[in-house]
Formats: sequence, C-alpha cells, structure tokens
Amino acid sequence: MTATASGHAGPEVRKTAPAAPGGRTGTVRRSLVRALPVSPAVVLLLLFLAGPIVYCVVIAFTDLQLTGQAEESFVGFDNFTRAFRDEAFLNAVWLTLVFTVLSSLIGQNTLGLALAALMQRASKPVRTLTGGIVVTAWVLPEVVAGFLLYAFFRREGTLNAVLEWLRLPTQNWLFTLPILAVSFANVWRGTAFSMLVYSAALNEIPKEITEAAEVDGAGGWRRMWHITLPMIRRSIGTNLMLNTLQTLSVFGLIWVMTRGGPSGKSQTLPLFMYEQAFQNSLIGYGTAVALLLLLIGSLFSVVYLRLLRTEV
Repeated sequence: MTATASGHAGPEVRKTAPAAPGGRTGTVRRSLVRALPVSPAVVLLLLFLAGPIVYCVVIAFTDLQLTGQAEESFVGFDNFTRAFRDEAFLNAVWLTLVFTVLSSLIGQNTLGLALAALMQRASKPVRTLTGGIVVTAWVLPEVVAGFLLYAFFRREGTLNAVLEWLRLPTQNWLFTLPILAVSFANVWRGTAFSMLVYSAALNEIPKEITEAAEVDGAGGWRRMWHITLPMIRRSIGTNLMLNTLQTLSVFGLIWVMTRGGPSGKSQTLPLFMYEQAFQNSLIGYGTAVALLLLLIGSLFSVVYLRLLRTEV
C-alpha cells in the first residue's frame, strides 16, 4: 500500500517491464541464427558418421551377403547368437583382449610413462634423440611399421640374427608366438603417444612439491607412487582410454605381419570381421561382429570415464 496526496493509503501500482519484441518467436529466431554457422558441420556429421552407423545397425540384423544373393531378409538376432556359438569368434574376442592388455594397458602405458619420467632428468641432446626415435616409429604408416616388424621377427630376421650372434636359441616368432609378436609391434609403434601425454602431465607438476618430498627423504619410487601418479591420474585415465580404443581397432599391423595366423592364433576381432564380411561374403554377420567390437570399446570407455569423474 502507498500513501496518496490526501494522506490515505491507496493501492500499490506495479510497473511491468515491456515485453520483448517478438517474445518466444524472437528467442527461437536468435537460436537459429546462432546455430547457422555450425549447421554445415552438423549436416556432414549426420551424413557421413551417423548415417553409416545406422545403416550398419540395420545390416547387422539381416543375412546380407556380398555375392550370390538376390535380396537380403531380416533375421533378427541370429547373427549375434551365431557369433557367440562360433568358436572362432570367441577365440578372436580372447585374443583381442590379450592384445589390448599386453600392448596398450601394460606396454604402451608403462613404457610411455617410464620414458617420460626418464626424459625429465635427461640432458637436452638425450631428450631430443630419444624423442625423435620414438616419435618416428609413431608417425610411420601402419603398413610400413608392419613390414618393418615382420622383417624383425621372421625366421631369417634381425631378432634371430642377434640371437645367433649371442649363441642363443632361435625360433620362428611369427609362428610360435604370433600374438606376442604383434603386441610388441604395437607397443613399438604406439608408445610415442603415451610418452607425449605423460611428458606434458609431468611438466605440470610443481617442482616445489617434488623438491619438498625429496628433502623429507622420500626416494624415487615413493615420490612416483605417492606424488607423481596421484597428480597425473586424470592424464593416465585419458591416455588409457584413447590407447585402448585405438588398439581395439588395429588391423593393418596384424594383417601385414601374420594375417591372423597361423590357425587363427593372432586373429583379433577386426581381422575376424574382415574375414567374415569380405572373404566369406557374409556382410550381415561381419557387421554384427563389428557392432560387438563397438560394444566392447564402449564398455572400456564407460569404465575409464567413471574413473575420470572421481576427483583427485
């Protein structure tokens, strides 16, 4: 209530702001104008990324073949049930997990962290030389790297020549231990990425913290376990996620070195998928295997993302 000129209380007069011109229509129009610059990118993503994924999902539920078929028919989950009853598929799943754990989770991650930590204390010429060698292996095309490692592991290759010079027993590594050979090849080629990630993360650790721990008597391993690793934990999780997804899709390196042999002893899921879709002409079955591979990658991603959500 407000007082009037005669001293009596009168009703309060409230002033309302004038409505924005256009109201909700104007807001929608402004949103559309702001989205206009990114609309070509959205259209391209829908056309070349989302479109093929949806098409592959549809194909996975059909019996589409590459040759010898007039038209495909819908078969439901038959391709997926066939996969889990196929011993070759189960063997490919197991080898894919072994290959991923050995070459990504253990090999690239551990070796990349070790190189990054050692290069922190090395002289500049040593850092330059080591970084150049490791990065050179990373930038090589996958097929070229595969040929180089094939020449290293074959019966008449470099490894056996060195073993003979040391008077140690030799063997055909690509025949006796093919999954270990291709895992080592992937470590050799992909360690540079982990080294660069960890080098950047280690450079962000304040020197005052490590110097204080050193003054307090903490040794190298204790500083690494109690200070360095907790402070770069988020970088470790990100590196593991990216390395794992990349390793799950490795095809050219293994194909050049072993083609999945002998007798499927190095046949991971990408090679099994290729064999079913393009060698056996079973496009529907091969696409179903591809979706299962995508599911495995998604499970790894969910685990890593949950780890990344937790604050240090």
